[in-house]
Amino acid sequence: MGTQESYEQARGTGRRALLGAAVLGAGGAVLGLPGAAHADADADARHRGGGLKSLPVPTVIGHRGASGYRPEHTFGSYELALDLGADIVEAGDLVPTKDGHLVCRHEPEIGGTTDVADHPEFAGRRTTKVLDGVSTTGWFTEDFTLAELKTLRAVERIPAVRRHNTLYDGRWEIPTFEEVLRWQDEQTRRRGRQVWIYPETKHPTYFRKLGLGLEERLARILRRHGKDGKDSPVIIQSFEPSSIQRLNGLVGNPLVVLLSSANSRPWDFVEAGDPRTVADLITPKGLRQIASYAQGIGPTLDLVIPRDAQGNLTEPSTLVADAHAAGLVLHPYTMRNENTFLPVDFRRGTDPTAYGDVFGAFRTYFATGIDGVFTDNADTGLLAREDFLRGRGVNT
Repeated sequence: MGTQESYEQARGTGRRALLGAAVLGAGGAVLGLPGAAHADADADARHRGGGLKSLPVPTVIGHRGASGYRPEHTFGSYELALDLGADIVEAGDLVPTKDGHLVCRHEPEIGGTTDVADHPEFAGRRTTKVLDGVSTTGWFTEDFTLAELKTLRAVERIPAVRRHNTLYDGRWEIPTFEEVLRWQDEQTRRRGRQVWIYPETKHPTYFRKLGLGLEERLARILRRHGKDGKDSPVIIQSFEPSSIQRLNGLVGNPLVVLLSSANSRPWDFVEAGDPRTVADLITPKGLRQIASYAQGIGPTLDLVIPRDAQGNLTEPSTLVADAHAAGLVLHPYTMRNENTFLPVDFRRGTDPTAYGDVFGAFRTYFATGIDGVFTDNADTGLLAREDFLRGRGVNT
């Protein structure tokens, strides 16, 4: 698992054809300036009929909002991602409360992303649990009611890397997914363009064993808001293939299987005794199987271009071509500006928190033919996309 993945750990066929057509046919609707880019994208969407075909390619996805600049999974982060020009906002990573509400936190353990440790009334809630095989100590959303969680405020998850983000600690509360859907509608009206979101089911096997199944809750909420169809501006993702398979029977939304390092096993596979690893899933056969119930994959960038023992990029794998051959789109994760997250050959200087040659890294990944990318810095991604398309001679 690469450096950025280590950081992460520390803390339908018809729909597939539609999504494939979108990424093959939308490449010209991109401009460097966010407002102009989306104005052109909206005009092009009307010409092509809207829906997924309205998304520019490569698509710039705001990872947990604009988490390079604000504490992640807050409305401050989500709204800034839109201001910076993100095509889609990853809002949010979905975990349940004790009373069954879905809220947006990167993990169910919230000691590192909220001020819960500063609340003496919750000191007794601190506990140790085994989360997907890993002993984890802290405070967990499933031990709090929604009303209790609403008394907390979000803080920066990696303050050692993003000290400037701590300026905003305590400003925003934890959003519910219902609030996110209402926010999506409000932002769509206010901005005059369709706002897209990209929620994820987090640790679904873990929560199902607790009687807090995520998929049915998510499907009910989407149906209630009229956003459970194939043309709905909500793409759903999960690291557990069985969660996506379950959702495939519940909603019509585009679905994406997330993929970690090649030697890892999805936790639902571990629980079910399935010996396959991610390496098995990214073979042509494995990708065809994914394509039978999902429309895309979200691989770690190291599966697109592996790194050598020193952390430098090597030659691209065949994953992009193989996934496209299976009719799948690829939205890899995660591009970040700081040296600590970049391949060694794109770092600049010795300060791990300083920005490296992120434009060079974007250009290298875009050249593989990926259909989009998750990034903490949507503004950087938009400029990199403009550079890349102009370099290819695309009229922007």
